[in-house]
Parts: sequence; C-alpha cells; structure tokens
Amino acid sequence: MFLKTFRDLCRPHWFDIIILVKRSTGLSVPELAKDLKMSYMGVKKHCVALEKLGYLDTWRRPKVVGRPEKLYRLTEKADLVFPGIGDEVTLALLDAANQLESNAAEKLLYAFFQKQTEKYGKKVKGNSVADRATSLAKWRDQEGYISSCVYDREEGLHIVECHNPLQPIFDRYPTVERMEEQMFERLLNSSIERSVIKVSGLRRVVYQIHTL
Repeated sequence: MFLKTFRDLCRPHWFDIIILVKRSTGLSVPELAKDLKMSYMGVKKHCVALEKLGYLDTWRRPKVVGRPEKLYRLTEKADLVFPGIGDEVTLALLDAANQLESNAAEKLLYAFFQKQTEKYGKKVKGNSVADRATSLAKWRDQEGYISSCVYDREEGLHIVECHNPLQPIFDRYPTVERMEEQMFERLLNSSIERSVIKVSGLRRVVYQIHTL
C-alpha cells in the first residue's frame, strides 16, 4: 500500500496539498490556491483527483452569509504518507521482551506470522500452486515487497521480492526468516526454499517453489 500511495502522490503539488490539509481541520479551494500561489481551477483539478483516489473527502462549513463553503480534509487512507513508529522502536520493544523472558521476541514474531498467514489465507486464491503463488505475489507487491511470480524452464516457479520491510528484524533475529518461509509453504501448500542474493546495496529474496 505504501508504494501505491507513493506513486499516487508523486504528482506536482499533490503532496503540498496533503501537507496543507493535514495542518488544518479542512481547507477550501480558494484557501489552498492562496497558500500554493496557484489558480483556483488548477487547485480544484488536483483536489478532485485526490478525492477520487480516496485521499481527500469534503464537508460543508456554514457561513454567516451565503451558502456553506466546501472544504477538503484528509481521509484515513492518507495516513500512509506520514511516518509510523519505525524500525528502531520495534526492535527496542522486541529486545525489551527478550530481557523479560527468554525467546520472548521469537514467540511474539511467531504469533505475528500466524496472523499474517491468516490474513493472506483470506486473500490468496487459486486451485493450482502457480495460481496461488501469483495471487500471493500480487498482495505482497501491494504491501511494498516489490514482489513478482516468475516461471522459467531452468529455475521453475518462484517468487522474487526486491524489498522486505521486515529486513531489520531478520537481521537482528535470523531464525525468523524460517517463519516467513513456513508461511509461504502453508499458503501455497508446497515446499519452499528461501535464498537471498545481495549485490552492493541491492537485495533480492527468492522463494523457490517445489511444485512436484
């Protein structure tokens, strides 16, 4: 979802509009046009587009005289634009859990992957392994894993991911990589071999799927 949001907002002035509206309880097109030093119609076009994509909605502000004024405000979909707690906090919490109880971090992460398996299990569709792998890669790609399902005669069926948001956790707790691998196996009902290819700053994770 983050990457889709990023692509959506990589348009001139869209991010500026999001930030201005975020700082307010709602802004009208004339107010936005004044702050952005743009024309009314130029701002209106951008606001309508953002509303269609689901990042803005509208409400009416009563005026002392005349018709209520239409204001734009952010929707929950826009939350992805702004920072979350980040890797540092997550790792600190896991480390603190381990200090309270041995292997507590691994237990928490195991529970996390069980939930992830349940979540993907409701989304991943297909009667064959290849169909399910394609479906899984599609959902993972939307979540920012840069995921694709690939088949060729030499290497067979595999899922390739060029980014993993959980990599800082894997670096600290390497045994957790197997949990992700097991999640793939349960979802695809097939054995999986996970490998990592690193070249300079590039990292690819390959999930080789054994269909026979």
